[in-house]
Amino acid sequence: MRIRIVGAGAMGRGIAQWAAVAGHTVELADVRREAVTAAVDFVRSMLERAVAKGRMPEAGLPAALERLVPLEDPWAPGPDVALVVEAVREDLETKAEVFGRLEKVLPASTVFATNTSSLSVTRIAAALEDPTRLAGLHFFNPVPLMKIVEVVPGAATRPEITPFLTELVTGCGHRAVTVSDTPGFLVNHAGRGLVTEALALLEESVAPPAVLDRIARDVLGLRMGPFELMDLTGLDVTAAVIDSVWEGFRYEDRLRPSFLTPNRVTAGLHGRKTGRGWYAYDPGAPAPAAEAAVTGDPDRPVFVAGGDPAYAGALAAAGATVEDGPRPSARALVLVPVWGTTVASAVAEEGLPADRTFGVDPLPPAGRRRVLAVTPAADPEAARDARAVLARAADGGEPYAVSVVRDTAGSVAQRLLASVVSVATSIAERSLAAPADIELAVTTGLGYPVGPLAWGDRIGAGRMLELQRALHATTGDPRHRPTRWLTERAQLGLPLTRPGTSPEDCVG
Repeated sequence: MRIRIVGAGAMGRGIAQWAAVAGHTVELADVRREAVTAAVDFVRSMLERAVAKGRMPEAGLPAALERLVPLEDPWAPGPDVALVVEAVREDLETKAEVFGRLEKVLPASTVFATNTSSLSVTRIAAALEDPTRLAGLHFFNPVPLMKIVEVVPGAATRPEITPFLTELVTGCGHRAVTVSDTPGFLVNHAGRGLVTEALALLEESVAPPAVLDRIARDVLGLRMGPFELMDLTGLDVTAAVIDSVWEGFRYEDRLRPSFLTPNRVTAGLHGRKTGRGWYAYDPGAPAPAAEAAVTGDPDRPVFVAGGDPAYAGALAAAGATVEDGPRPSARALVLVPVWGTTVASAVAEEGLPADRTFGVDPLPPAGRRRVLAVTPAADPEAARDARAVLARAADGGEPYAVSVVRDTAGSVAQRLLASVVSVATSIAERSLAAPADIELAVTTGLGYPVGPLAWGDRIGAGRMLELQRALHATTGDPRHRPTRWLTERAQLGLPLTRPGTSPEDCVG
């Protein structure tokens, strides 16, 4: 196939490399000739590196480079061009102008694809004489390594274009997901669950960024914490996506932005690219502070409120003294395994001693970390003892790291997980993408250890519904309102990953 790529920046050259290696003839064009030259040199260096590392046979290098054709004029006639991929700057008028000019010189059979990450595909297509020929083809950077592509039909896109683009993507070794033309498409929309909830936790002074990141990594098993991720992506980019998705979905509470980001963006605290974001990256910046050592008395007795046998058993297996009985002794630390509720409410409702009652998370951690939640009434010495008890490991194994956070509804990990699952089920219930595509896009595009719907199924739909209802009732915040998708599947005993029966299935 002959493909023309207009725009030779980071995305354009990545798409060019991907397509040329897969065997397609690629015309690479840009209004700046020097950008095309630089892009070809870059692709050559990337392919030479791939050969050196054994990821590409040496014999394939000259053939791939031969298929990469620098084009002097982006608007040159191209009777054999089957597909154009536009990868110019993220501006509606610029993209519409590019396709308008291409429409005048390329055959009506040429399919147009925009690599937009945030603009409406339908609005870009509306500027064409034939809007049916255009769809979205959203790649992720770096294109050769990020093996997921969103295929986005606009409102007027011809039906045959979606399978055509899907076949192209899969034939080139990537995986394709079909997504509705909605703000953020799929990956950027699904990714809002983690970062918006992390920012909400920071707003509430539950814990600083480093602590929240550690919990996200070591309890939930994420590769990067949300604040590390924002620094890598760039807070300016992240904030723009958060705002556009929220506005595009008519100010949906589930997607609400934080008041913390605008000032940081204005101050240039964008992350790695500016040397400072949530963390400092300047050459002379001090190293991040190490976690405080665990002190306190690990032999102080504990009482697990609510009789959670699993949590009490884990502590007992590590050698902790776990009290039985209906009430704690005068010296015992009281641990409350919270699920969408607060430690303060347990103190008030159950008459527990406020100075020595703490919250713990019953979610099994992915790594060696536990979390201790403290209320404003907590005795610091008792908190240090509780941290020492939680650090104990069974059979002389590696001790747990223990993060200390402020009491909040549920826990940090529960709130992050509930938000990730909530946003994904909201996408599913609106039919913006099929459940299987949601899972594929999130695990491939965002690197989560498991898809958000399958993650909810691991906990159980009923248990997730209980968590979200408790968060909603405890906070009164509509961001925690359970979705219909979750509620129905919990009530019907269906997995979150199953599409279920539709009215169309029952007709004919």
